[in-house]
Amino acid sequence: MFKSLREKLNKAVSKLSEMVYLKGSKGETEESREDIEDTTAKEKRAESLAGDVKKEDKKESKEKVDKNIGFFDRFRITKTIKRVLGKEVVLTEEDVEEVLEELELELLEADVAYEVTEKLIQSLRDQLIGRRIGPKEDPEEVIREALKNAIKEVLSQKTVDIYQVIEEKKKRGKPTVILFVGINGTGKTTTIAKLAYLLKKKGYSVVLAAGDTFRAGAIEQLEEHGKRIGVKVIKQQRGADSAAVIYDAIEHAKARGIDVVLADTAGRQATNVNLMEEIRKVVRVTKPDLVIFVGDALTGNDAIIQAEEFNKAVNFDGVILTKVDADAKGGAALSIAYAIGKPILFLGTGQRYEDLEEFSVEWMIDKLFNGRE
Repeated sequence: MFKSLREKLNKAVSKLSEMVYLKGSKGETEESREDIEDTTAKEKRAESLAGDVKKEDKKESKEKVDKNIGFFDRFRITKTIKRVLGKEVVLTEEDVEEVLEELELELLEADVAYEVTEKLIQSLRDQLIGRRIGPKEDPEEVIREALKNAIKEVLSQKTVDIYQVIEEKKKRGKPTVILFVGINGTGKTTTIAKLAYLLKKKGYSVVLAAGDTFRAGAIEQLEEHGKRIGVKVIKQQRGADSAAVIYDAIEHAKARGIDVVLADTAGRQATNVNLMEEIRKVVRVTKPDLVIFVGDALTGNDAIIQAEEFNKAVNFDGVILTKVDADAKGGAALSIAYAIGKPILFLGTGQRYEDLEEFSVEWMIDKLFNGRE
């Protein structure tokens, strides 16, 4: 997950760190040389004592070795020389510019949107140029923290607490209506089922609205999901009015005290004027509490373009990004929230109903800097 982006970020950290060491390090310090000389001498004494094994009992020999070289000394023998700065380093524009220019190109290759790339690079310039790194600091950690801060700035959009919205509607005795929009093939219907599964686990009652009356098999697909997770699906025949189906589901929820209505809609290209007008009608008629755009992480910058077009049409509240587990680049996950000014709410991370991850900045930072394939 995000392998390409993670490698590019860590590469930049390594290059900038190396530059700092070259600028501020004068080889090993006196202390580190003394440590190595000390441990080398003790290693030789240990080898000499161990050579007496032929003349003494093995146990006695081991005791002599242990007596002359303790645990921490033996640990230090195998320890590599720790790199340290010989003096304080002040980073200049000349020091960082070449690496940042390279990082800028590599971020674009990883499907990070241009405006997001520019934001990240400028944030790094602001944090690093003029930064003083002292001998007691770890240059790699300083640079990594600067990168983390830059990413946090990009992902700092105001989020939406779905559970709070549901609780507030429950207090008023009304169901929360969540409408899902997006293009074909993003995994919208499966995502609805995953969210229904999650909400049920949290104790909420859910009904699904089969508002995708256009695609062949869409109603049956949602019904199958409903059976598997144990929730009712409100439907009409294929070709029925999508807004009418969702309206029926809302009335069903009101009559039975159901907490949440999750409404599917037909996938559509933002360039199809008639279909985009239809989704506007659905929003006007059903008045959903939340409209969520479902995007495919594997489509990279295309997902951002699609999100922008849907946002112009229906002004959605947040994003669920699917197929994140298969996204080696990671650009869409890093870019989409900043590019459209709307938060990522969840990430689809697998095929199971359980594979819906609540998005947080901390989660993204962890995957980019500590994640493993």
